[in-house]
Amino acid sequence: MWVCPEQGREIRPYRTMDCRTLMELFRDTVHTVNARDYTLQQRNAWAPAELDPEAWDRSLSNHITLVAWEGEKIVGFADGDRDGHLDRLFVHKDHQRQGIAPALCEALEEILPASVITTEASITAKAFFAARGYRSIRGQQVERRGVLLCNYVMCKEKI
Repeated sequence: MWVCPEQGREIRPYRTMDCRTLMELFRDTVHTVNARDYTLQQRNAWAPAELDPEAWDRSLSNHITLVAWEGEKIVGFADGDRDGHLDRLFVHKDHQRQGIAPALCEALEEILPASVITTEASITAKAFFAARGYRSIRGQQVERRGVLLCNYVMCKEKI
């Protein structure tokens, strides 16, 4: 996987013991990084205070899930399914713009067996995916806990 020894960084497969940390990272990232694009009501619906650790572990275990480490700390994660759907890509709020998201995305794209990768990118992440060669198919409204959120279906053909 991805290793950057001079910075103490690596990417490795998901382990069940990572689950609670990934849930916290997800929640914190949505409530800080995505705050400029989504209302508090939308962020609370997307990343509520209470998440189901068993459901998260089941989802992360059933997907191809990669975890980025720096030193002794998890700084990001990404997961996708064998059909090529990149489900989640989140980087710790204090480690944004340090090359972690591109490294996770590239590693996941390489190992997903599908020839086309699709994702549902948030407003915040749309430019990141566009810069990686993803093409926007359509905007859409998705419902989370009775609240509508805008995101974008995007895809990229693997070379």
